[in-house]
Amino acid sequence: MPKQKTHKGTKKRFRLTAKGRAKHRQAGTSHLQSRMSTKRKRNLRGTTTVDKCMEKSIQAVLGDYSY
Repeated sequence: MPKQKTHKGTKKRFRLTAKGRAKHRQAGTSHLQSRMSTKRKRNLRGTTTVDKCMEKSIQAVLGDYSY
């Protein structure tokens, strides 16, 4: 029986916490930030967790290996 492969694109974008939640980088932080207010840029710093409805699918494609 073949093993399930880790989805490499998902592995690059998400990381699992100890409890299995998926962390990701906030969108909109790469470029074109001159139009944003300082408050908006500050609030986009760091990482956030994915919504509960997406957690199972992310865990499935990662195969419980985020790094």
